[in-house]
Amino acid sequence: MYQQKKYIQFLLKSTNQHGVHSPFIFDVITKCFYNKTNYTDYQELKAYRNALLKNKETILITDLGSGSKKTNKTERRISELARTAGTPLKRAQLGYRLTQYFKPKHILELGTSLGIATQAMHLGHTKTQITTIEGCSNLSKFTQGALTNYKNIQFLTGDFSKHLKNGNQQSWDCIFFDGNHTKQATLNYFETLLPAAHNDTIFIFDDIYWSKGMTEAWEIIKQHPKVTATIDTFFWGFVFFRKEQGKEHFTIRV
Repeated sequence: MYQQKKYIQFLLKSTNQHGVHSPFIFDVITKCFYNKTNYTDYQELKAYRNALLKNKETILITDLGSGSKKTNKTERRISELARTAGTPLKRAQLGYRLTQYFKPKHILELGTSLGIATQAMHLGHTKTQITTIEGCSNLSKFTQGALTNYKNIQFLTGDFSKHLKNGNQQSWDCIFFDGNHTKQATLNYFETLLPAAHNDTIFIFDDIYWSKGMTEAWEIIKQHPKVTATIDTFFWGFVFFRKEQGKEHFTIRV
């Protein structure tokens, strides 16, 4: 009910590129979000997703995050995970367009899951170095096997905070937050990774209306003094740090 209510509010508030006066944000919306090109790589995205939807293999899940709203079972079929927790095809296509448009050199993904978003971001710009972290060892092992032919992807397994604490905090061009959907964890990851952001870094937060707590986290992040612009697409929240960009928040239908 919370998400339904918020979605109605989003539809009433949201717009498209019209009325967007920032040239940078206007280009992101028109040349990336609304790019209607039917890329041949989309077939590969679809094929991978369909293979997962047909996979009857079961896997024991250790969930270090907020869990699933659909079930509390620890043993799940790959097909069920793909259907209920996997990145939808249209969203994967957007992830593809994002890396194609921005061409980031280094991406950090918190929450590999079945690798649908990982694959999409990789295909969008195959030279991008992707580091993806998954908390569940069984899920990480499965996805590494499924994406074994894809280069420039480093898979890490375990609690996000341990990897981030032990890491050298290199500079990231894009960070995709898609793991622990709780308010405090999201804010902790944001603060931890903030020093790794530069002027052109993009933070992408998944499921900003997952719960009241996630929405509260999103609102706090929007007001951070280092954040200059945000785009709310309901399912993903985009954060920019461009100093040449005036502080402004956009609500865009995609």
